[in-house]
Amino acid sequence: QVQLVESGGGLVQAGGSLRLSCAASGRTFSGYAMGWFRQAPGKEREFVAVIGWSGTITYYADSVKGRFTISRDNAKNTVYLQMNSLKPEDTAVYYCAADSSYTIIKSNGGGIDFWGQGTQVTVSS
Repeated sequence: QVQLVESGGGLVQAGGSLRLSCAASGRTFSGYAMGWFRQAPGKEREFVAVIGWSGTITYYADSVKGRFTISRDNAKNTVYLQMNSLKPEDTAVYYCAADSSYTIIKSNGGGIDFWGQGTQVTVSS
């Protein structure tokens, strides 16, 4: 089973940057697509970004495109989310996820195999 642990959340001013990490345990990490989701208070879970098992295919939600970058280091069993030009509306709990299907993650998380516990990101205005 894959275990996911997020880190790197915190408080940042609007316009600032933050880098989230998701460390995975398990020998099959490189075989999974990895993604990031977020959920703000009172709102539904929202897809943010996904990266395929090879690290060459990525897809982003329109709301973060051009500002966020997802990457992975399979040798370290870690996926990252670099967040730049942060806005108050980016405030949410951010979750990483793993699934054998890139398209399942891209479709907003239905039936995803593994989830992390989340890390809080707060952007002040």
